[in-house]
Amino acid sequence: MSPRTPKETRTVITDLVLPSETNPIGNMFGGELLARMDRAASISARRHSRRIVVTASVNHVAFNKMIPLGSVVTVEAHVSRAFKSSMEVYMDVWIEDRESGLRSKANEAIYTFVAVDEMGSPVPVPPLKPETDLEKERFDAALRRKQLSLVLAGKMEPKQATELKALFE
Repeated sequence: MSPRTPKETRTVITDLVLPSETNPIGNMFGGELLARMDRAASISARRHSRRIVVTASVNHVAFNKMIPLGSVVTVEAHVSRAFKSSMEVYMDVWIEDRESGLRSKANEAIYTFVAVDEMGSPVPVPPLKPETDLEKERFDAALRRKQLSLVLAGKMEPKQATELKALFE
């Protein structure tokens, strides 16, 4: 399989925040944002793998800014690293100022997807070749996150987590 770049996996979803998607103080429900991110991330993972993909985990979500009713919200997703059959997808969430049109980063998230065949069994995915400094930074950090997750789940011995050990040497 030939490597793909994060640019080839880029997915952008832009939409308005409607009244039915807000809490009593007029801000977008967190669950609504999670669903939008899941859709964008799944498209990104599918673009990378060219396979059916399933959400394996929501690794990190940061709700840094409230997103008010009527906001234009953009979710940008890219595959940040590919492993054997799984892919980490990094997302940035932007909101657009109604008057100036300027965008500001509101939130970010990291999801993991697994490529599967028609029977639901994991299948290999192509490697990812990061190009920009940010892509390389996210690529390297993805391995540390994966090792930490495996150690915490008891699926990897801490001494095998070489990327994590390197942080403390």
